[in-house]
Amino acid sequence: MPVTTCVFDAYGTLFDVAAAARLAAEQPEFPALAKAWPQLAEHWRAKQLNYSWLRAVMGTHTDFWTVTQDALDWSLAKTGLDGDPALRQRLLDLYWELQAYAEVPAMLKTLKDAGLNTAILSNGSPAMLDGAVQSAGIGDVLDDCLSVESVGIFKPDPRVYDLVAARFGCANTAVLFVSSNGWDAAAAAHYGFRTAWVNRAGDPVDRLPATPDTILTDLTGIPALAGV
Repeated sequence: MPVTTCVFDAYGTLFDVAAAARLAAEQPEFPALAKAWPQLAEHWRAKQLNYSWLRAVMGTHTDFWTVTQDALDWSLAKTGLDGDPALRQRLLDLYWELQAYAEVPAMLKTLKDAGLNTAILSNGSPAMLDGAVQSAGIGDVLDDCLSVESVGIFKPDPRVYDLVAARFGCANTAVLFVSSNGWDAAAAAHYGFRTAWVNRAGDPVDRLPATPDTILTDLTGIPALAGV
């Protein structure tokens, strides 16, 4: 069955989650961040994911913006950067304006020009996703932004992946799901999607019940995988 629908995770896949810390570090009013920003960005992302999984298991769902703030507060304390409200606010503001990876606009346009459905499927809240999409200027090459808020639980719960067929009426085998998170790509493969893991960091494959069908270093090869 040919691919009809390309679905992308948002954070770390289309949008550079390290950009907020990196850009804040370039501002002279935050000198302590100049050397610490890579560690802060790494802790922030790791805790953001950890808190989403723990909340799913605990049955204590909240929106991803709350999770993002909680993860940042832990990370600021871990790196010794807590106690600066201006820094915290600047980092949070920048998270609403995350940069898209350089290849994203052209890649999505190629898919849309070929007549494929394109969408985001993300833990992000609708408002967060709208902010990132508008900031990156890619709204015209996306058919929809699907958020876990409509089912009230984070990935990798199968109810999240159910949202794709509910929106596009497609078979799982007609979906190419793309994520920079190895666990997300593995879960989507187990669910029945065709999957591509964008492994920018060169990490090993996760030891899970399923593995991604394809591993890429960036998103430029997605149109070819989709048969475009």
